[in-house]
Amino acid sequence: MPTSLRYVFRRLVQALPMAFAIVLLNFLLLKLTPGDLADVIAGESGSATPEFMENLRRLYGLDIPVHLQFLNYIQGILHFDLGYSFRQGMPVGELILERLPATILLSLTAILFALLVGVLLGVVAARSRGSLLDEAISVVSTMGFATPLFWVGLMLIVLFSIELRWLPSAGMVTVGADYRGRWDEWLDIGRHLVLPAVTLSLFFLSIYVRITRSAMLEVYGLDFVRTARAKGLTEARVVIRHVLRNALLPIVTVTGLQLGAIFGGTVVVETVFGWPGLGRLAQEAVFSRDVNLLLGIFLCSSFIVIVVNLAVDLLYAALDPRVEVRQ
Repeated sequence: MPTSLRYVFRRLVQALPMAFAIVLLNFLLLKLTPGDLADVIAGESGSATPEFMENLRRLYGLDIPVHLQFLNYIQGILHFDLGYSFRQGMPVGELILERLPATILLSLTAILFALLVGVLLGVVAARSRGSLLDEAISVVSTMGFATPLFWVGLMLIVLFSIELRWLPSAGMVTVGADYRGRWDEWLDIGRHLVLPAVTLSLFFLSIYVRITRSAMLEVYGLDFVRTARAKGLTEARVVIRHVLRNALLPIVTVTGLQLGAIFGGTVVVETVFGWPGLGRLAQEAVFSRDVNLLLGIFLCSSFIVIVVNLAVDLLYAALDPRVEVRQ
């Protein structure tokens, strides 16, 4: 077996105890919160007798001890069964698979936009260090870092959806749209994607600007850059082939961390824009005390974080010859 495959297999095996700890912690935290699904249903009905509450808890398996509930849940996971969402009336696995593509599309679009624009602005700021342009980019990136996502989303809706009427304000597709072909459907999804993706990317874009600028200024002072210039290489080739490639190493590391943290941002953005993804589904599950659904979403997001971090380690080794993938 090649070394890289052995490394991947070993990392996945090491992730199993971590995944178990995540499931256990999430389960305990959800059980410690006041109220359960029976309380929510009783509250919606307006009144409930103790017998009715007892029957509800028996129906949803909430009357057995907590440790037995956890063991039943773990047994279901081992059989690739994430449980049943009684509020949504569907198996949790089917719900997640139904909503996951929308969240992946939103997250990847936001990260790619933040990467492209953030790295570009970081390169420009590093090349014009100390100038008015550098100061302007730094001010804008600081504002993007400090501005709440929900406020940015609402302002974009007011400007581009209400005032200018250029882009839709909510949803993923136009309700009742009669598409003439696949291209029309993709174009409609793209128009709905613009505002939430830009909103979600602003925070991460600001981080990429600062990291790219700092990394490039650090690399500019190294000996191999002076050697490349002494050989007569053009400045553009020095920047792209030598400076930027080495400056990408911390960006790759940060990207792995941000892909893991971006789920928290999707909850806010998907709620503001009505985007039908996992973030909005998690928000609905919180208010309805849908423990099975929440645990399934947390488990799915944890698995995505583990896979992304593994991919980042492999990419880091590919970019930096000094890093080796060992068994």
